[in-house]
Amino acid sequence: MIRVLIADDDTLVRAGIRAIVEASPQITVTAEARDGVEAVDQVRRCRPDVVLMDIEMPGCDGLAATRRLLQRPDPPKVLVLTTFGMDENITAALHAGASGFLLKQLNPEQLIHAVCTVAAGGTVLSPTVTRQLLARGTSVPRRATETRALVARLSTREREVFACLGEGMSNAEIAEKLYMSPSTVKTYVSRALTKLDVDNRTQAALLAYELNLSGPGDRDP
Repeated sequence: MIRVLIADDDTLVRAGIRAIVEASPQITVTAEARDGVEAVDQVRRCRPDVVLMDIEMPGCDGLAATRRLLQRPDPPKVLVLTTFGMDENITAALHAGASGFLLKQLNPEQLIHAVCTVAAGGTVLSPTVTRQLLARGTSVPRRATETRALVARLSTREREVFACLGEGMSNAEIAEKLYMSPSTVKTYVSRALTKLDVDNRTQAALLAYELNLSGPGDRDP
């Protein structure tokens, strides 16, 4: 069972999200929060697997709360839900290590799938948000030559794993696709992140997206 906390200052929005995600037998909502401070407190009490985090909240906003949560020794996965197609706060949340970014105008099936994907260690990026992040150079603040040089350091297997990260796959999904054990995938992911000089798999996914890596068969960045 995936334990979820919903952080949003709008009571009706929280109720709507709860109704959607709890329609899945895999998900239960353990708590709700009206602002960032309450979200951090509820995480301490309820230890959810995933936090659905709004950005614009009074007092301590979702960005500040995300930073605080992801500095914990046992942080939950944070999935940012935003009304806006682009927001400077999303850029900062990316660098803080949030596992996904979605617009609130998604359908129920997409939200449930996103929660399950993030809980399993995958990355979820709204296509609209991704395109705008890339257009602003958010994913990799480097020149193209630097990017290519970093990717060239990857072994063939590391590049296969890197391409899977670009598709938002979890370690379990990568293991199944590449016929590897989950522990081996974890090792390759760690090596790839180090060689690519990125802080987390979300940044790696954006980099792979930017390079148009669609899967293990695509070798040319």
